[in-house]
Amino acid sequence: MKPEFIEKAYEIARERYAAIGVDTDAAMEQLRGVAISLHCWQADDVAGFENRGGSLTGGIQTTGNYPGRARNVEEVRADIAEALRYIPGSHRLNLHEIYGEFGDERIDRDQVEPRHFAGWIAWAKEHGLKLDFNSTSFSHPKSGDLSLANPDPAIREFWIEHTRRCRAVAEEMGRAQGDPSIMNVWVHDGSKDITVNRMYYRELLMDSLDRIFEKEYEHMKDCVESKVFGIGLESYTVGSNDFYIGYGTSRGKIITLDTGHFHPTESVADKLSSLLLYTPEVMLHVSRPVRWDSDHVTILNDETLDLMKEIVRCDALERVHIGLDYFDASINRIGAYVVGTRAAQKSLMQALLEPLAQLRRYEAEGRYFERLALLEEAKSLPWNAVWDMFCLRAGVPVGEEFIAGVQRYEREVTSKRG
Repeated sequence: MKPEFIEKAYEIARERYAAIGVDTDAAMEQLRGVAISLHCWQADDVAGFENRGGSLTGGIQTTGNYPGRARNVEEVRADIAEALRYIPGSHRLNLHEIYGEFGDERIDRDQVEPRHFAGWIAWAKEHGLKLDFNSTSFSHPKSGDLSLANPDPAIREFWIEHTRRCRAVAEEMGRAQGDPSIMNVWVHDGSKDITVNRMYYRELLMDSLDRIFEKEYEHMKDCVESKVFGIGLESYTVGSNDFYIGYGTSRGKIITLDTGHFHPTESVADKLSSLLLYTPEVMLHVSRPVRWDSDHVTILNDETLDLMKEIVRCDALERVHIGLDYFDASINRIGAYVVGTRAAQKSLMQALLEPLAQLRRYEAEGRYFERLALLEEAKSLPWNAVWDMFCLRAGVPVGEEFIAGVQRYEREVTSKRG
């Protein structure tokens, strides 16, 4: 698309938005300051680099077999760097522990050290990225159905030590980058069928977490994440939403809301205004659940749009951290990064362009017809012209132009992977 066409469309959009009290330049500046945390595991279908040769376990599943999956750390980095060429703004990268550089060492998860991520820290600095981190309780011989809630003291100690060490890694990341690394704790613990020990396992999980969080750090932030169920663990989840809301609010921890970890009819957006009253910050893992936690690529749909609008309406851009968490192995993986990240940004753009001041005046005056009418009319305002200008100013492809770049990279790079 010719730049002059984009600029002409933007000038019209700017005037249209100004008529309802919205500053489009200010909206673009705000969006420029929002960093999305991309997830490294989209590049290789959550395989990691432990070289155990095992399958993905722990109640999660990757479907599809599209060619070109990243096979090592160099390929993951190359794929992420390529995806970032098509995404406006400066962003973060979210790593799981299994993505350390272990070389020929046989490092078990209770032995991981910051040195195994020194290469990632250097690479991220070179590419202008900040790093976030996750402990990894799945796909391990000691995973089973229970990790931090395991009644076996030896297994539970193993996972406690693993998670403690992950916090130390996150601390080093945060210190090196001059910005706290957000460290997420999610464990799959649960039961396929009925259990009569719900309270017992939750007591164990609470004790494990308390022991993990005993040490205070200055350069990392702790998150805890719930789930409804996992594949093979359908009847009971130890770390439920109720458990972690209680734990997070009582311990001052960030609560992670994964958009795929709730009932399909629940609104994750509606949870933000409540949580932000009681917790310092909220972490989001954004995906697109299709009937279950299927981790489809994020798109510009009502759920994502509602979520981003609620962040802006709560004036919480500084308190809500936005990360992506999907792993679609059925399509081009670099394309999945680009489509999903840009969809999250497009949703935020629309949220930032909402005529919120006027809508709030209508509501305060009880003028609900006018509020509804403006909400509806705002849906058809030329937000896409502002988005196109945002991309143009950021020096990334506008509109569908990125598709050709992703296709070229596939021809020249990923299609040649065995």
